[in-house]
Amino acid sequence: MLKIAVLINREEQQYEGLRSSLGLLLANAEVQMFVLHDKIDNTDDAYRDNLEFLEEMEGEYFSDNQTNVEKHGFKHATIEEIASRLKEADVIIPF
Repeated sequence: MLKIAVLINREEQQYEGLRSSLGLLLANAEVQMFVLHDKIDNTDDAYRDNLEFLEEMEGEYFSDNQTNVEKHGFKHATIEEIASRLKEADVIIPF
């Protein structure tokens, strides 16, 4: 199975990165989504539903921003931990 890392480093791309992560999961890939630095700015019902669907589909989502961990259920990861996970990915998709 292909390991894909979705790396979201721009606040305006958070929703598109999440949607792409879901699409990749549906294509039978192993997906880890990383939101760097910024807090999630899109907290509407659709974003929350998609985040729950990502988890149900066994995707993982990480952030170095503690607010995302506390408010949205992201797993916390330092930049060093994220870098280590990126090295294990077959494909990295930046947003």
